[in-house]
Amino acid sequence: MQMSLTTRKIIFILAALCCLLPFMSPPLALLLGLIVAQIMEHPFLHLNHRATNWLLKLAVVGLGFGMNLSSALAAGREGFLFTVASIFGVLILGFILGKLFKTERKTSFLISSGTAICGGSAIAALSPVMKAGEKEISAALGIVFILNSAALFIFPGIGHMLNLTQNQFGIWCAIAIHDTSSVVGAASKYGEQALQIATTVKLARALWIIPVALGTAFLFKTDQKKIKIPYFIGLFILAMLANTYLPGVKTLAPYLVSLAKVGLTLTLFLIGSGLSFQVIGAVGIKPFAQGVLLWVAISVASLWAIMVLV
Repeated sequence: MQMSLTTRKIIFILAALCCLLPFMSPPLALLLGLIVAQIMEHPFLHLNHRATNWLLKLAVVGLGFGMNLSSALAAGREGFLFTVASIFGVLILGFILGKLFKTERKTSFLISSGTAICGGSAIAALSPVMKAGEKEISAALGIVFILNSAALFIFPGIGHMLNLTQNQFGIWCAIAIHDTSSVVGAASKYGEQALQIATTVKLARALWIIPVALGTAFLFKTDQKKIKIPYFIGLFILAMLANTYLPGVKTLAPYLVSLAKVGLTLTLFLIGSGLSFQVIGAVGIKPFAQGVLLWVAISVASLWAIMVLV
């Protein structure tokens, strides 16, 4: 028996409201979203991507009110070499795997860029630059969101098993997990210090969208005016500066950070609710295999490097 649109809307809204409760964590919210996606058709699918995009940006800016500038700069310096090495390493390996699997060129590049930089945000920024089609974008986004979902559950367990420090885990999350939402979700589950380091390193990494987009425009011989710059990172920096230097802001900061964490939890529910079996099945075996191999390679290589060097 198929549910009516009104019934689906009521169930969806009630599930979303559950994500606002104190006991809900980002992984639980993601799991709830995945369950909702399998039992019924999304009643607000046309709004889901836009809502997820804006909620994530607001949550990230809110988290900036819980961070100190000097700590963020230290984390950014420590993660810089890992960021540069991993971005170029993933793009090169992605090119090789794309040739081996004979993955469609634009799909292969979007998967590699999403893995190298910041998941769905990189795919959204680069797809108009390279004039990617809906099918290519959907396949790349599907792979990124599936692997993000897995990382949110897997990474904290591995971190505890290997006794990674807060610093090590924060850097590892920022390097090896695609999307900012899952990076923040996994790091917040591990600890407050890990969260601050992971968020700072990941957002610094996201700025690489700009040079990679310029390179993409040259590679695919398209218009450079279509590049989307992640302006919300500037707001995150302003929030961090306000928390560091304005005493009045420090009083409000804990409440703003709490709201940001609730926003992140709701964001992950929305991401999960968009991952139905139809979306997963439409990805294709070869692109999915390329995405998994890239993710495993960057996860293992960065973990080894961080355990040795940090």
